[in-house]
Amino acid sequence: MEVVNTLGRRKKSIARIYMSKGNGTITVNGRAFDAYFTTDILRNKIKMPFEVTETLEQYDIKANIYGGGIAGQAGALQLAIARALVKESEDFRAVMKPHALLTRDPRMVERKKFGQKKARKKFQFSKR
Repeated sequence: MEVVNTLGRRKKSIARIYMSKGNGTITVNGRAFDAYFTTDILRNKIKMPFEVTETLEQYDIKANIYGGGIAGQAGALQLAIARALVKESEDFRAVMKPHALLTRDPRMVERKKFGQKKARKKFQFSKR
């Protein structure tokens, strides 16, 4: 197997990954995985595709992530890993589908409208 290249998106974040056979090393933007994602919740979210397919510590991941916040970046990386595993073996699709790991989350920030404070919030109304 050579290198598998996939892309994942979530909110404003975009994750490009390069997956190859290895011992489970994950590098994000040139830094160690544990140093980049500091909370256990985000780490578990990213490792979920490996746990579901029982391929933990079988693949090395080199990821380039930009845009958005840390939670959006974790979601983008999760989707990219899931897509890479499906490229590796089509059998993983049936395992990941019930866990919604192959679904791109469409929720985005609603745009701010003119004449308002934010997307839905209005300026304070004064009767007199």
